[in-house]
Amino acid sequence: MADGRGAPDAASRQQASWEPNAAAWTAAVRAGAIASRRRGTDAAIVAACAAAPGLRVLDVGCGEGWLSRALAEAGASVLGVDASRPLIDAAAAAGGARFAVASYATLVADPSVAAGPFDLVVCNFALLDEDLVPLLASLARRLAPAGRLVIQTVHPVVAAGEAGYVGGWREETFAGFGEGFAAPMPWYFRRLSGWFAAIGAAGLAVSSLEEPQAADGSVLSLLLTCRGAGDASG
Repeated sequence: MADGRGAPDAASRQQASWEPNAAAWTAAVRAGAIASRRRGTDAAIVAACAAAPGLRVLDVGCGEGWLSRALAEAGASVLGVDASRPLIDAAAAAGGARFAVASYATLVADPSVAAGPFDLVVCNFALLDEDLVPLLASLARRLAPAGRLVIQTVHPVVAAGEAGYVGGWREETFAGFGEGFAAPMPWYFRRLSGWFAAIGAAGLAVSSLEEPQAADGSVLSLLLTCRGAGDASG
């Protein structure tokens, strides 16, 4: 639902929610409890990343690290970062890639953190704030020449819900994800035009748009591959 208390409060509650929810989220991901992931979003992001030996990857908002591990298993050199210490602790305990605590504000403010350059930066359901331009611009600067930024997010048409197709703060209660979630998580709903506007303002351009589908044909997510605006490679 929409959050009527304003962006600063919603953003701070979003970040704070990952402390009490870290253990439940880790359990849900590792148990395969999230239906959309089983139906195809996990497979879709792995395929879009097209990891290969030697690929330098930054997994932004890596959570408990499943995607970092999957890409590393394909031979990529992967660094996963997340603002939540409990999630990074869970990721590091599982191993399989390198992990570090780093908030999005830190990535924006300090170019030496996760400096790269990276052939691939991936944000898998990890861009939840209202103002994405500073973060996206900082990630663009970490890309190697011809590097890619791959974003998977909820499909705006499918995820609009009762609040309608209007940008604004919504709230995730994690219903159906299993037990142990102690706090709802505010997240910012962005229309398709809003995604393109933020990506363009960050000096990037969308080079491909995919709409992963489940076996029954239902749309699961939106997948955007972005490159530097001056990069004409496919």
